[in-house]
Amino acid sequence: MSDRVRELVETHTVGSRTREWIVRAEQCPALRLHHIRHVGIADAAVPYEMVRTNLSGSYMLACVSGSGRILLDGRWQVCGEGWACLAPPHVLHAFHAVPRTRWGFCWVRYEQPDEQKPVISSASPVLARFNGRPLHSAIQGLHDEMTVKADPILVQHWVELIQGYVIRFAQPWHVDDRLWHIWEAVDRQLAEPWTLEKLCRLAHCSSEHLRRLCRQQLGRSPMHQVTYLRMRRAASLLASTNDKIGTISETIGYQNPFVFSNTFKKWIGWRPSEYRNHGERTRSGVETAHLNG
Repeated sequence: MSDRVRELVETHTVGSRTREWIVRAEQCPALRLHHIRHVGIADAAVPYEMVRTNLSGSYMLACVSGSGRILLDGRWQVCGEGWACLAPPHVLHAFHAVPRTRWGFCWVRYEQPDEQKPVISSASPVLARFNGRPLHSAIQGLHDEMTVKADPILVQHWVELIQGYVIRFAQPWHVDDRLWHIWEAVDRQLAEPWTLEKLCRLAHCSSEHLRRLCRQQLGRSPMHQVTYLRMRRAASLLASTNDKIGTISETIGYQNPFVFSNTFKKWIGWRPSEYRNHGERTRSGVETAHLNG
């Protein structure tokens, strides 16, 4: 598949060579305590593919064997054994198996009530090394318990373990305090004309050292992290407000709405207007389904 982001549509293709084990909040109410919609593990092979064009909650995927490809920062990247990725709410999220290899991974999919802060913070990694086997085992344990007896005490223990492993990745204790300070400041003031020099002054370190820290702990360069935070905020505003696109553009630091639109298209996969219209149609369809169901 080309590294260019093709036009993606809502998809969940499993195929006969893929096996999935899923536990949903409908069958396991304990998951709702942490606003988790479902958890699962997969042993995947081509043609396995998943595309969510307006992810309504955070999504964590951890690879335990083989490798697949995930869409991050507007480009396809490899997610192999010993790595995990984390997608925030209100973004395009996609991944797929690749030919001639099986892909073992587990995932945790969150809901995102308006009043609930996501597990992702401004300093959360997008793609980083992570031993996903304990998380995989906890999800397997929860699935097995739900299948056999569903003892509420044991179920709760499994759910707490799952949440704990996600938090370990999403809010890592080892993130340099300087990075926390920088990204909290940027996230509060996205309209500021941020440059690498300004970020370095905040961090009290050289540009090369800051680049190295960000690559190691966040999986992207400092200025890519600024763009990520801006696009994440823009997607949230487009999904949750009626603000004009020009207003949103200025709010997140883009004086030129055309530059904002092109950047949003590259990172999210849609023009801002398309993203908003698609989200409204999706929400309308969900509401209709609930009424009919």
